[in-house]
Amino acid sequence: MTEHPTSHEGRQPLAARPQERARPRQEAAAGLPDVPAQPGGAAVSGTESPAAPGVPPAPAAPLGAGAPGGSGAVAVAVSPQPSGGGGPSVRREGERLRFVGAATRRIARGIDLDEIVLGLCRATVPTFSDEILVYLRDPLPVGDERPVAPFVLRLRRTDRLRLTDPESEELVFVPEPDPTPAAELCEVRSGGALAEVLRGVRPVFGDSAAAREALTELLGTDRPLPGGLRAILAPLRGRRRVIGAAVFLRRPERAGFEPNDLLVAAQLATHTALGIDKAVLYGREAYIADELQRTMLPDSLPQPTGVRLASRYLPAAETARVGGDWYDAIPLPGSRVALVVGDVMGHSMTSAAIMGQLRTTAQTLAGLDLPPQEVLHHLDEQAQRLGENRMATCLYAVYDPVSHRITVANAGHPPPILLHLGGRAEVLRVPPGAPIGVGGVDFEAVELDAPAGATLLLYTDGLVESRLRDVWTGIEQLRERLEATAQLTGPDHSPPLEALCDDVLDMLGPGDRDDDIALLAARFDGIAPSDVAYWFLDPEDAAPGRARRLARRALARWDLEELTDSVELLISEVVTNAVRYAERPVTLRLLRTDVLRCEVGDDSPQLPRQRRARDTDEGGRGLFLVNRLARRWGATRLSGGKVVWFELATRT
Repeated sequence: MTEHPTSHEGRQPLAARPQERARPRQEAAAGLPDVPAQPGGAAVSGTESPAAPGVPPAPAAPLGAGAPGGSGAVAVAVSPQPSGGGGPSVRREGERLRFVGAATRRIARGIDLDEIVLGLCRATVPTFSDEILVYLRDPLPVGDERPVAPFVLRLRRTDRLRLTDPESEELVFVPEPDPTPAAELCEVRSGGALAEVLRGVRPVFGDSAAAREALTELLGTDRPLPGGLRAILAPLRGRRRVIGAAVFLRRPERAGFEPNDLLVAAQLATHTALGIDKAVLYGREAYIADELQRTMLPDSLPQPTGVRLASRYLPAAETARVGGDWYDAIPLPGSRVALVVGDVMGHSMTSAAIMGQLRTTAQTLAGLDLPPQEVLHHLDEQAQRLGENRMATCLYAVYDPVSHRITVANAGHPPPILLHLGGRAEVLRVPPGAPIGVGGVDFEAVELDAPAGATLLLYTDGLVESRLRDVWTGIEQLRERLEATAQLTGPDHSPPLEALCDDVLDMLGPGDRDDDIALLAARFDGIAPSDVAYWFLDPEDAAPGRARRLARRALARWDLEELTDSVELLISEVVTNAVRYAERPVTLRLLRTDVLRCEVGDDSPQLPRQRRARDTDEGGRGLFLVNRLARRWGATRLSGGKVVWFELATRT
C-alpha cells in the first residue's frame, strides 16, 4: 500500500474552522452575543457589576444551584472559581447557556397557564434572580381576538427567596413570606412610561430613567421599589401582542445584573409568552369542546311509562380532555323508549362535534320508529358522509313495557349488563358488530327478556377500560360491583337507581380517567297486562261509537268512571280523524299507570295539525279540544302510518 505524505500544518486550521463556525451559531441560538477571542484563549464579556462591599461576589447564573425552580431550601456555593479552562468569562457564558436551556425546558413542560408561569418563577429564583413578579394582561386575548380596552395588567404570581446566614461559606435561600409590595392591578396608560417600555419589547435595566418610571407605574406609586434592589423589566410578547411583563429583582448582597443578563431575560420572556399563548389557545379549545359536548347531552331525561331512568356523565382527566361520549333516552310510540349510548373515537373538538351530529341523527331516526339495526345502518352511512375516519361505537336498545321485552343492536360497543331483581348480574350476549363509520357491514338485533324490577346498565368504555386494565377485566369488575351493591338491599328490593350510578362510578381508580364516561341506567317496571286494553276498529262510521263503548267498559273495570266524559269526548275526536283517512283497521289502546294514556294508530302517514277553526267551519276543532282537556298529547309518524296519543291525570 502506497503511503501519501500528510501535511500536519494544514490539519489544525481545518479542524478549528468548524468549531469557529459552530460557536457563533450556538451563541446566537442562545441569544448571547459573540465573544471576541483574546490572546491566551480568554474571552471578554460585558461589563461586570461589582459586588456589594463586604460580600463575596456571586455568579450571575450560578451553576450547581440545583434544578431550576427546586422547592425548599437551595444551597448556592460562592467559592471562588478555579482558574484555567478558558477563563471566568467563558465559564460564565457556558453557565448562562446551560441555565437558559434548563429554564426553557422547565417552562415548556407546562400545559396550562399556571404551570407555565410557575415554571418561569421556579426556574429563575434563586438561580437568576432573588425575586420575580409576573404580570399578565387581564383578560388575556385569545388568538386573533381583539383585546379589550383599557390595557390592564394583573399580578399573576410573585416568588421571593430571602438571603440568610451571609457569613457562612454557603449562601442558603429560604422562602420569604412577604414579597416586595406590588399593586394587584395596573392600568397601562397610553403614552406612559410603562406603555413605552412594553412597546419596545426588549428587556431593560431598572436603573434607567424610563424603567424607573415604568416600574413605579407597574408596582404602584404608593409601593416604591425598596432601595438597593437591582431590576430587569422584561415585556412578555406573544405571537401578536404584548400579553404581560416580568420583573426580575436582585438584592444588594448579590452581584448586579450584567448586560448579557438582558439576553437571558429576553429568552425567558419569549419562551414564557409563547407558552402562555399556546396554553390560552389550548384552554379555549378545550373549553369550547367541553361546552359543546355538555350542551349536546340531554339536560334532563324523559319519564316514559313503565321505566325509570338515571344517567351520569364524567369528563376525562385534564390531560385527556374531552371526548365524544353521549347517551340518550327517546320516547317512542306505544309507550316504548329507545336507550342509546355511544362513543366517538378521539379527544378533540371535532369528536364532540361529530358526537352532536350522530346524536341528532339518532333522534331523527328514532322518531321514524325504525328497528334498532336499521338505525345503526343509517348512522353508519351518516358517519361516512361526515368524512374519512369518522368512527364511533354505539348501542341502541328499544324497551317495550307492555311485552316486557328489549331489542338490542350493537355497533362495536361494550355489551350492556342486566342486574336482576334477585341480585344476579349478567353480561348480555349481543352481537358485537363493527363500529359506525366502517361501512359495508350489516348490523344484527336480538330480542331479550326485560323482567320487571331488573336494571339495564349502558356505559362507554371509559368506565371499564384504562391503562391499568383491559376492557373485559373491567366489565367483569363492573358486574361484580353491581352484584355486591344489590346484596346490600336484599333479594326482594332493587337498589336505588341514583345511588347505584354513584356506586358504579366509585369503582374508578386514580389511573382510570383516561377517557370520559357516559352511563345510562334503566329500571324496568313494565306495565301489567291487567292495565292494558287493546282493540282493532274497522275504518267505518260506527268506529267512534264503538270506541266510546269499549273505553267506558275499561274505565269502569279500572274504577276510573270520573274520567269517562273526557275520555269519550277525546276518543271520539281522535278516532273520527283516523277513520277519515285510514284504509286498514284502526288500533285503540288504553294504558293505566300513574296516568291514563290513550293511543290511536292508523295507516295514514299525514300527521294532524292543530289549527284555529273559523266560525263558518264545520270541523277543525277536534285537536283544539284535545289540547285543552288532555294533560299531554302528541303524534308520531311510524314506518306504516302514525299514532296519535293523549294522557289524562288520574286521581291520586
